Amino acid sequence: MQSICGIWKSSSLLAALLAALVVLSTPAAAAIIVQGNTRADAETIRSYFTGSSPQEVEKGLEALRDSGRFATVSASRKGNDVIIRVTEGNQINRVVIEGNSKVKTENLQPELRTRAHGAFSQQVAEADVARLTEIYRRAGRAAAKVSYRTVELPNGRIDVVFAVAEGDKTGVKEIRFVGNNVYSNRRLVGLMETTEMNLLSFLKTSDVYDPDRIASDLELVRRFYLKNGYADFRVVSSDAQFDPALGGYIITIVVEEGPQYHVASVDVESHLPDINGAALSDLLRISPGDVYNGDAVEKTVESLTREAARKGYAFTQARPRGERNPAAQTVSIHFVLDEGPRVYIERINIRGNTRTRDYVIRREFDIGEGDAYNRVLIDRAERRLNGLGFFKKVKITNEPGSSPDRVILNVDVEDQPTGNFGVSGGYSTNQGFIAEVSVSESNFMGRGQAVRLSVQAGQIARGVNFSFTEPYFLDQRISAGFDVFARRQDAYSYSIYSSTSVGGTIRFGVPVTDELSFSPRYSLYQTTISIPNTNNKPYNDCTVPTAVTPGPSPFFPYDQGYPNLQYNCLSNGEASLAIKESQGTITTSSIGYSLNYATIDNFMNPHNGWMVNFSQDAAGLGGYSRYLRTTGDVRYFHEVPYLDDVVGIARLQGGNLTPFGGYTPRIQDNFNLGPSLVRGFAPGGIGPRDSNLFTTWNARNGNSLGGTDYVGGSLEVQFPLWGVPKDLGLRGALFADAGSLWNFQGRTNYANNLPTIPGVTCLAAYTPEAGYGQGTCVVPASNGFRLRSSVGASILWNSPMGPIRFDYAVVTSKAATDITQNFRFSGGANF
Repeated sequence: MQSICGIWKSSSLLAALLAALVVLSTPAAAAIIVQGNTRADAETIRSYFTGSSPQEVEKGLEALRDSGRFATVSASRKGNDVIIRVTEGNQINRVVIEGNSKVKTENLQPELRTRAHGAFSQQVAEADVARLTEIYRRAGRAAAKVSYRTVELPNGRIDVVFAVAEGDKTGVKEIRFVGNNVYSNRRLVGLMETTEMNLLSFLKTSDVYDPDRIASDLELVRRFYLKNGYADFRVVSSDAQFDPALGGYIITIVVEEGPQYHVASVDVESHLPDINGAALSDLLRISPGDVYNGDAVEKTVESLTREAARKGYAFTQARPRGERNPAAQTVSIHFVLDEGPRVYIERINIRGNTRTRDYVIRREFDIGEGDAYNRVLIDRAERRLNGLGFFKKVKITNEPGSSPDRVILNVDVEDQPTGNFGVSGGYSTNQGFIAEVSVSESNFMGRGQAVRLSVQAGQIARGVNFSFTEPYFLDQRISAGFDVFARRQDAYSYSIYSSTSVGGTIRFGVPVTDELSFSPRYSLYQTTISIPNTNNKPYNDCTVPTAVTPGPSPFFPYDQGYPNLQYNCLSNGEASLAIKESQGTITTSSIGYSLNYATIDNFMNPHNGWMVNFSQDAAGLGGYSRYLRTTGDVRYFHEVPYLDDVVGIARLQGGNLTPFGGYTPRIQDNFNLGPSLVRGFAPGGIGPRDSNLFTTWNARNGNSLGGTDYVGGSLEVQFPLWGVPKDLGLRGALFADAGSLWNFQGRTNYANNLPTIPGVTCLAAYTPEAGYGQGTCVVPASNGFRLRSSVGASILWNSPMGPIRFDYAVVTSKAATDITQNFRFSGGANF
């Protein structure tokens, strides 16, 4: 018993000793001690630190520096304690930026870390100088000098002044490609959004050196080469050097083109049990014998991947595999369908969007959180987001999820301005001077909606238009929108009547494929036709005489062969009876659609591909008009082989208007065409005309009546003007046009509108019965099919002020009553 008690006492003593050792060996809790603060509260400073580990201390120091409240911040350790030392510099009263005019203060101020009411830090101020200098460099002013100074104030306060000497614009002086043999420097520079400085640099910003834009341009060049068969193409290097002597950047891009490949064979190899690769051949966008086309390969991959997913293989990705034969310069393409790893999207993080709403970004993805991860569809979403125009840049990256079969997508974007206020002006030989003020927003309130309001005023035409477009109607990839308009055009040299139109259109856009879209619409509008009858424009004085209406003269008796037009009411200009019949207001209610097919490589400057439009509108859902209008327009663009940047364009167009329900088409229903069909003719200068109106005002022609059928074709070749820098936007063109407008179906006998003469059904003008008046007939001359043609040359200028075109055409065939116009000029400007 005694030994047991001894053992128990020894054990208790040992336990006590062990407990004491544990307590002594346990470090005391680390304290965060603040030193150097005089105005700031120590507890506030401690709140920046969540712990005392080296990582937590460094994170807290960085947060303190970012707060801008202290001149210096540092940390040290004393035992287990962390000593935080701060220096409270002079308190900043205000921060001023002076000398800036090219970059606005409101754009510079948010970039500064030196803030009013904080503590001044020399280190932070110097970093702000570097930041402002970089902003000016990206704005095209690399020579800008930025400095700062402080202004002492009472009570230890200071003003911080950042002084900017902006200097001259320092853009891109020259872009040089090295290693290119197939395509010239001019052609490749033309693919880039970055341009070179020239006489118009004061009007543009595309010549500002921007590394991000250069990187994007190099991707455009790479895709261009891949699309044209150069599968081995690569950009070796890209270098930008600022040349102080030239006052701009010299950009040198070294490339390796490699040979052009043709396609030897194409097949689909499926490793999926229920999918036969040969059965998917209809989805191939490239065929044996074609020039290798990287875009076609990419679209085929997307089509095959979507088809596999539709059949239940969500993890399948089509992978192209090319087998090159350098000797024969051919490539065999195999599209392989494999079941990919079963990885799911755990989360999609949207980062950097300060304005655009998350759902606008997410809806561009064909996959969502919880769906199978598919890189092909993610790349497609990235291209869509970049194509919206809402962001400066878009980048999608991956990071591991919470488990090996989960992945997180990070979508990093940077919003850019999408609104535009424009004041535009222009002139054309047809319409005279015209001006327009417009306000537009392509990302309205960050919702991806497009809104535009414009007001137009000119010598002849004026109007107002408002449009709204929702690109995702009912959360589907269907656009929906409406247009409301009011327009008026006064009578002028080529139209003897005035017209006013007020109405609107509801429209939809349904993508069928990447190239084909279907666009239904409904339109309701009122058109009012009026004929001026004033002393200056007495175009209805045969019916309602004016002070200047001529009358018969005994000194100039009527001559059957040479009617004396000087003293007839027609001699100062008169509207046809067909036009007089159309006076007043009619309502048109129509439903229609358009089919649009486009494969062109660039919508702004097409070089290759097709543009096809087919439209039909049926008027008769209420309203007055009853007709079916059908139009078609096909354009084909193709670069001329062996000629750099020379593009051939073939165009075919046609239309038909078929009335129904006993309806007789009126002037405003018909096609009235001129230079849009055959250049070299005046507006309304082609087709049926009222030959009962041979007047001195329009001595040989009479009023245009329009027609219900037309057809036209055109061949054009556009080429650079040698010796002229490409980025000036000047090009030349040669063209040949041919076409016809015919088949006036309107009323021709108006005897019932005038006092009848026994035995006479229709009176021609200049007869004693007609009293030297207008008569009761409409005689549509040139009413049958007759081909008109012309050849000519053009100067095209894609100027910073807007597109300008000057055409000179020589008519080679025409009808006797047609009106020609050799010169045609049109152009506009945005300020």
